[in-house]
Amino acid sequence: MQIALFTDTFPPQVNGVSLTLKRLVNHLERRDIPHEVFVPEFSKHNLFESNIHRFTSLPFYLYPECRIALPNLLSVRNHLRRFQPDLIHIATPFNMGLCGLHYGKKFGIPIVSSYHTHFDRYLDYYHLKFASNWIWRYLRWFHEPCEVTFVPSEETKQQLENQGFSRIDIWKRGVDCDLFHPNKRNPDLREKYGIKEQLLFLYVGRIAPEKDLDILIEIMKKIPRPLQERIHWLLVGEGPLLPELRDQALPNVTFLGYLSGEDLAEVYASADLFVFPSSTETFGNVVLEASASGLITIGAKSGGVQEIIRHGKSGFLCSPRNADSFLQAIFRIVESPDLLQQMGKDARRYALSQSWDAILDGLLLQYEQSIYYARKGSTA
Repeated sequence: MQIALFTDTFPPQVNGVSLTLKRLVNHLERRDIPHEVFVPEFSKHNLFESNIHRFTSLPFYLYPECRIALPNLLSVRNHLRRFQPDLIHIATPFNMGLCGLHYGKKFGIPIVSSYHTHFDRYLDYYHLKFASNWIWRYLRWFHEPCEVTFVPSEETKQQLENQGFSRIDIWKRGVDCDLFHPNKRNPDLREKYGIKEQLLFLYVGRIAPEKDLDILIEIMKKIPRPLQERIHWLLVGEGPLLPELRDQALPNVTFLGYLSGEDLAEVYASADLFVFPSSTETFGNVVLEASASGLITIGAKSGGVQEIIRHGKSGFLCSPRNADSFLQAIFRIVESPDLLQQMGKDARRYALSQSWDAILDGLLLQYEQSIYYARKGSTA
């Protein structure tokens, strides 16, 4: 089979969706499956890759890391005519996704889609809640022509079904357990960042309102002073709230900016606890990375995160947007330090069962089934 992928976010952009799609493209290459990728241009210095076609783009208001592309429709049509894809996968509902949807319908090419982001939940954080009904109507229209819409978690599947979507299937996410490994712990990390405190707490993710960072700040400030003086916080990520947080007098916080690869793996493995308050995740890739690193997570009982954390075994699930609930979990762990090692092992065991190769091979099988049923339907 030959696959055409249309997405409005792709490396070198940095977010969970772009990194997942890059993982998919790498897998297609390893499996020798011909593919063409249609994405926004992110930088004038993008490396040339013959099967990745980039188009002029602008930043998206709600999510600047996701780009609004201005595709050259004639160029896209010519590429598709030459390539003759058996399947189009559209990963985002913006201009590149619309382009893939248009040509899939125009040329009779089977289409599958994937739903990655709860944009409707973001509206509350940007004072745009009034647009929620319109967004759901648009998303239903966008995904309706697809053979199947892939979602990363059961919670997301249930939400879309409640909104009237049909033909939904699960495409989970995996983790690189060789990269993210407890053995990457670096005892020199504390000296590197001048950390004197006994406990190292970590957050990894976009520094933005929809990640419930106001709750993280509330947690930091509510910790009693004697315990607060024993904790140092590392915040990894970039985003619009970063300047504001840097200006606040937060207790014992180091901002590391964006990290990846070995640098990120080292920070995960060197931390004592992962605190992730976001209640808007469709999955929660960073929670799975923390688990692979043998790090237990205190996270919100919401979205896909609650399907990764086994409450009381590999971490703790707390009431969404409730700082006191998170504090109670922190107190429980601090009072029982043996839990860190015991639960960290359980988190690592779960991560080891989430192989990227197995998950992506499953997606390829779903591609083949979609092509088969689309062709069968067209000849019925």
